[in-house]
Amino acid sequence: MENFYLVLVVVLFALAISDLIVGVSNDAVNFLNSAIGSKAAPKWVIFLMASAGILVGATFSNGMMEVARKGIFHPDMFFFAEIMVIFLAVMITDIILLDMFNTFGMPTSTTVSIVFELLGAAVAVSVVKIKTAGGSVVAELYQYINSEKALAIISGILLSVFVAFTVGAIVMYLTRLVFSFEYGKSLKYFGSAFGGLAITAITYFMLIKGIKGSSFAGFVLESGETVQEWAKHNTTMILLASFVGWTIIIQLLRWIFNIDILKVIVLVGTFALAMAFAGNDLVNFIGVPVAGFKSFQAWVASGMSPEAFSMEKLAGKSSTPVYMLLISGLVMVVTLIMSKKAQAVTKTEINLARQSEGMERFGSSLIARLMVRSSINFNKSVSRTMPTTVRESVSRRFTPVALGPVNDPETPAFDKIRASVNLVTASILIAIATSFKLPLSTTYVTFMVAMGTSLSDRAWDRESAVYRISGVFAVIGGWFLTAIIAFTVSGLVALLISVGGKFLIFVFVAVAIFMVIRTQFVFKKRNQKAIEEEEEAFHETDGVEKVMQKCKKHCVNAIQTSNNAFSKGIGSFLQENRADLKESIMLKDKLNTKSKKIKSKIFDTLSKIEDNIDTGHYYVQVVDYQREIAHSLNFLIQPLFEHLDNHHKPFSEVQAEELQVLAQKLDEFYQIGLTMIEENTFGNLDTLVIKRDEIVDYLKKTEKNQIKRIKSKEVNTRNSVLYFNINSETKNLLMHSINLIKAHRDFVSYSVENGK
Repeated sequence: MENFYLVLVVVLFALAISDLIVGVSNDAVNFLNSAIGSKAAPKWVIFLMASAGILVGATFSNGMMEVARKGIFHPDMFFFAEIMVIFLAVMITDIILLDMFNTFGMPTSTTVSIVFELLGAAVAVSVVKIKTAGGSVVAELYQYINSEKALAIISGILLSVFVAFTVGAIVMYLTRLVFSFEYGKSLKYFGSAFGGLAITAITYFMLIKGIKGSSFAGFVLESGETVQEWAKHNTTMILLASFVGWTIIIQLLRWIFNIDILKVIVLVGTFALAMAFAGNDLVNFIGVPVAGFKSFQAWVASGMSPEAFSMEKLAGKSSTPVYMLLISGLVMVVTLIMSKKAQAVTKTEINLARQSEGMERFGSSLIARLMVRSSINFNKSVSRTMPTTVRESVSRRFTPVALGPVNDPETPAFDKIRASVNLVTASILIAIATSFKLPLSTTYVTFMVAMGTSLSDRAWDRESAVYRISGVFAVIGGWFLTAIIAFTVSGLVALLISVGGKFLIFVFVAVAIFMVIRTQFVFKKRNQKAIEEEEEAFHETDGVEKVMQKCKKHCVNAIQTSNNAFSKGIGSFLQENRADLKESIMLKDKLNTKSKKIKSKIFDTLSKIEDNIDTGHYYVQVVDYQREIAHSLNFLIQPLFEHLDNHHKPFSEVQAEELQVLAQKLDEFYQIGLTMIEENTFGNLDTLVIKRDEIVDYLKKTEKNQIKRIKSKEVNTRNSVLYFNINSETKNLLMHSINLIKAHRDFVSYSVENGK
């Protein structure tokens, strides 16, 4: 029996390593976004500062997470065997949940996930225990669960979301009023004081967050006070001395070395938040396994049965071995540098906070539209009451300055003033909450501060506001979804293990491994798709040949997809093969999505290709005709699927023969068009036009045949509407395809002429 539970402890630590990896991938968003978004330094410098912060924070983090031992449930009410079920259910669920969020690039809170997983598993095990004893769940559950802690965390989440957003918006507004977007002159006068204030706030944050629970916090000074007590009693003096000292140091560094103070603030803030993350959130990942290890040690020493040994010892104080903290810190550093999913999560916040326009990741929502409409009306009302001079003066302070070429990867998403405000404001809020022992999530605070500063900085203008707000609500919705999923899945896993037997533990571990591997493949596939799209996109460095090659690729894809979708759609419809017809729908949907994406990026593309009006004009035509082809395919194939899906009467043999001939003729037409595009042989375009006219004449003939069938009452209304729709949309396909090839021909000829 002892060996069995030893294996479970080993499994717990193996899961902890996996949890560290997926957890860091998610929480890296907290401390990397400001530095990466503002391009404050090369990435290797940013990662170096963050890694140093993680290692220092991991060393300071000396103390097993209290919530894992007694924060959510009362350990004295459970036996060792039951505690191990709870801990294993928590770790299995946490890995699956966090990896899922990472795969979709959505930041969430590791604190909230671990808390609700503990709550769900503890409730499930408690219910089984109460029912087994013949008790009442309603009357006895409160004895097992620490409901006050869970309610405090939920209220802390709601409060932190609102406060962080509001404070971030106010601080950013005041800061921008002082410095504006052209902050070079203002920094000469106020830069040192601003830097001193910012670094002092960060120092206070590190002091409050770092010293608590650290190995030297209990060191006794000559005065008889511990380091932690001395820091608490002399906070005002420390802050004042820090402000004066840093202000003087920064001013001297500006005079002597002409340093960029904003860069220093951003890098120091990155270090501080990374340190806080490792020092506090680290226990979210290793707290449960360490609690399991401590439980195992206590049980082995007792010599009692695992089903009879009470876990009341977990209610006492305990500490985490330093070597575990250091190993965890190293795993976190390696993950931070290597994880592609961490970069995906980071991109989500940067995309919502960026100053420039471009592709929006999220769509529009009703609540976002209502909020934007209300804000616009409110702003108009306020503007009417303000004096014109004041309104114009404020407007000048908030007029953005271009940070670089649009959509250039090296262009910052926002300036270093906003990055500094993000870090300093988040640091202060987290430090204040920590000092008052208020529950909050560092992820929620840092994210909502970034969103508040984006709003005040007018990054959310009328072109992007509805999409950015929808994105924020999507992320917030994901946070609450985290709690629901964590509670439900963890509870279900614990319930099944408790009822079905311990062997299910290994089944669920296998499921967790399978899920992580599966999402990794999904992520790689999506990443590969993004790389392919990036390769197909136009860049300023592209030469004439490259531009023509990429445009050709788009056109070839449109023609090939159109031909395949049409032939497969008609063939599977006539054979009443629903599965193959679905493949045709997938083809046309893929073309529709791709053409829509290309059209949405037309502004960026035109700004990058050669500066020639005619070239740009023909490229716009190429994009428009691709989009029209996608529309025609949609209007043609979707009715076919609906007809088949609703089990309506199939077409007659004569109609089927006509459509088969049509599909063959269209295939010949498309093969000629493909050869022209691929070989740039547009001299025989007349051949393609003749082929099109032949097909149009054939369509006229089939229409007359259908009219005869209607007259003779061989077909019904539904049949006729669908048949005429096929003919009509086929004509549109032919027209748009010819126009696409002509537009591509003109684009190529003008590109070559302009490149000479």
